[in-house]
Amino acid sequence: MSESEQQTPVQGWFTEQHERSGSSFGLRIKERLHVEQTPFQTIEIYDTTDWGKLMVIDGCTMVSTRDNFLYHEMMSHPALFTHARAKRVVIIGGGDCGTLREVLKHEEVEHAVQVDIDERVTRLAEIYFPELCESNGDPRAELKFIDGIKYMAELEPESIDLVIVDSTDPVGPAEGLFNADFYASCYKALRPSGILVQQSESPLVHLDLIKSMRSAMRVAGFHAVKTLAFPQPIYPTGWWSCTMARKGADLSGFRERGAQTKQFPTRYYNVDIHKAALASPEFMREALGE
Repeated sequence: MSESEQQTPVQGWFTEQHERSGSSFGLRIKERLHVEQTPFQTIEIYDTTDWGKLMVIDGCTMVSTRDNFLYHEMMSHPALFTHARAKRVVIIGGGDCGTLREVLKHEEVEHAVQVDIDERVTRLAEIYFPELCESNGDPRAELKFIDGIKYMAELEPESIDLVIVDSTDPVGPAEGLFNADFYASCYKALRPSGILVQQSESPLVHLDLIKSMRSAMRVAGFHAVKTLAFPQPIYPTGWWSCTMARKGADLSGFRERGAQTKQFPTRYYNVDIHKAALASPEFMREALGE
């Protein structure tokens, strides 16, 4: 999710400074509820005055009660409504379980595996963000706490329909999720017309990363690539994105009628939001060659 080079402690506030964009974001806090060092990272949980609970990993804001729906819905529903019928889904990362919850709102999904290397993220989410974990007991859900890169490399060819990479920044444990070798594993595991979707940082300050991701996805064999932007207040610049890649089919259309008549609630995603997200602003079109 968000990228941070420095955390500045301010009394009564949690503040994440983002040196690359010359900006910072802060939330007023009431107290720190939990902190622990896992074998992989440092996890903190705060109670804020206006944004509910806040999870911070290695000094970076990850998820808040108030705005997490923006990210989780856009990481899941555009791809699921673009695919004709995604029965088997793999989520790499996503330890807070919010993306898993959104995926399992789709009745056509028969099996969803969430693969996060750090079990403590999920166990803390179950305590402090129980609303995100309400589908963890769904019989279609499977939680694995192992290396997602290794898991994808070992999947049977053409065995899944959708891969969602709900990762942290491309540093530390997530660094290996942003290269052509990993995308090649995803390509091999996906069935014809399968889709890969990955969080791709802020279009305002990470265009070089987005271009690199898209190039690596094409090198891995994906036919079509599209980056969708959406608001995300607690991440650097307040604007975030996900990038979709597809085998053997384009990404220009989606199941509009299905999105229009969906039988489950969302707070951000709808058919018009999907249409709007497929339109890129001029600076992105120029930078990405669209």
